[in-house]
Amino acid sequence: MPAITNIEDLKRIYERRVPRMFYDYAESGSWTEQTFRENSSDFDQLRLRQRVAVDMSGRTTESEMIGEKVAMPVALAPVGITGMQHADGEMKTAKAAEKFGVPFTLSTMSINSIEDVAGFTDAPFWFQLYMMRDTDYVSRLIQRAKDAKCSALVITLDLQILGQRHKDIKNGLSAPPKLTAKTIANLATKWSWGIGMLSAKRRDFGNIVGHVEGISDPKSLSTWAAESFDPTLDWDKVAKIKEEWGGKVILKGILDADDARMALKVGADAIVVSNHGGRQLDGALSSIRALKPILDAVGDEIEVHLDSGIRSGQDVLKALAMGAQGTYIGRAFIYGLGAMGQQGVTKALEIIHKELDTTMALCGETDVRNLGRHNLLVPEDFEGRWQS
Repeated sequence: MPAITNIEDLKRIYERRVPRMFYDYAESGSWTEQTFRENSSDFDQLRLRQRVAVDMSGRTTESEMIGEKVAMPVALAPVGITGMQHADGEMKTAKAAEKFGVPFTLSTMSINSIEDVAGFTDAPFWFQLYMMRDTDYVSRLIQRAKDAKCSALVITLDLQILGQRHKDIKNGLSAPPKLTAKTIANLATKWSWGIGMLSAKRRDFGNIVGHVEGISDPKSLSTWAAESFDPTLDWDKVAKIKEEWGGKVILKGILDADDARMALKVGADAIVVSNHGGRQLDGALSSIRALKPILDAVGDEIEVHLDSGIRSGQDVLKALAMGAQGTYIGRAFIYGLGAMGQQGVTKALEIIHKELDTTMALCGETDVRNLGRHNLLVPEDFEGRWQS
């Protein structure tokens, strides 16, 4: 095993070990992938201010997200079909997050079910909810998350209509994989992945199969999923779901200041500035560019987190210095999971933590909670002079 020093090292191993359709699922965006690319490249435009002759002993990256203590302000974002990246992927990712001391968010479209993850971990995790047309199913899903003692409900708002991702269509993405000649040829080169999948607890969508009438095979599941996202979702429905949940609510997919104000109005505990990793509205602003206008709109009245584009501890620091109170990683931990299972997720977290801690020190800070714009050099037009 070569020395692994950064997230890109994990990505290279991940690409070798995981079937192409699942690699492409993670490593792609919608349409031209402009937003997908700019989510990461826009971080590169922010420069760090080096400071010297500061006592760097006693540093801490500990913080809080929605009142929960975290080893660093980095949560693991909800990622669909994580259990197809590695056998029992959601369970192993949740365990790695628990041991490291950061939040794990389970996707509605996970392979391992809410109950699987709850039975495999001791720490409460967050559950991400997609709004579906079937309100009875949504209510049962919420109750299952309550029964599993999930400590927050993360409602994704930016997937009422599915953005087109060319690679997924061309690959015939499904769980389990469709056995075409092309798929079989690729799977034959991923024998370690295949051996692991033979012993996996599940290979279909654990939160759906057995919980929705008429779902019995991949085809019926695919049809149901394609038709189930609720295009009528509005703020009144969000408020009702919040009331039904009765606990902490995080609203994910905010890119506009007006929507941030509405999230504040419905009483969310936090919002996530996110463009779904560039997988929905291609041509939208990167999350890091969209952050400041949203912060200006809501001030300190609601906790503001940031998702999309974070690949390093330096990206985490830049997001925090720009004003976010928490961050999320998705692809970064998926690379680790696909490369090395639970150990790989831990490795990804260790890499990001070390980069965050070292960069913080070289910027003259000893406490992650003290990061601010004073730690950055920001281009004058970074937030842009956009007109609407």
